[in-house]
Amino acid sequence: MKDHKNTHLFYLLTALSFGMLGASFAAVPLYRLICQKTGFGGTPQVGLFNIAAPAQDQYVRVKFTATTNRDLPWHFVPKQSEVTIKIGEPKLVYYEATNQSYKPIIGMATYNVSPDKAGIFFGKIQCFCFEQQLLKPGETVDMPVLFTISPDILKDPFTKNLKTLTLSYTFFEYKH
Repeated sequence: MKDHKNTHLFYLLTALSFGMLGASFAAVPLYRLICQKTGFGGTPQVGLFNIAAPAQDQYVRVKFTATTNRDLPWHFVPKQSEVTIKIGEPKLVYYEATNQSYKPIIGMATYNVSPDKAGIFFGKIQCFCFEQQLLKPGETVDMPVLFTISPDILKDPFTKNLKTLTLSYTFFEYKH
């Protein structure tokens, strides 16, 4: 009888361990999805905002930053350090990446907007960060980002007086 209880406990603990391991692998994609849908943690919204009704004479300055993971031999920079845009209008900007290695490398970018509370109002319509980027040895590419700031940013008490936002990207090597 005691052996039966021990065997049952062993199987239960093994199943629990595998369940927790599976949950840990699912946590990152689920967290990213939740952040993209809610703007949590400064994650910009993905998709089209109402760009037909820009705010009357309301502007915001958007700064751009770029970093790479220390293991990725790419040079990655914004082509402009900042832009001033009318709230509600789309804006196209570019980043530049160069593969400084002697082998092809696939990179994937993560992104964030600060201050965090502005992330829900920052909408990316098109972005290089939506897909993996393959750069050949020595190759340099321009990577576009088409975005807008929702006029709803002016209705939120935490963001209505914001004058400056920062869009940040970090590139990592994508390993299959």
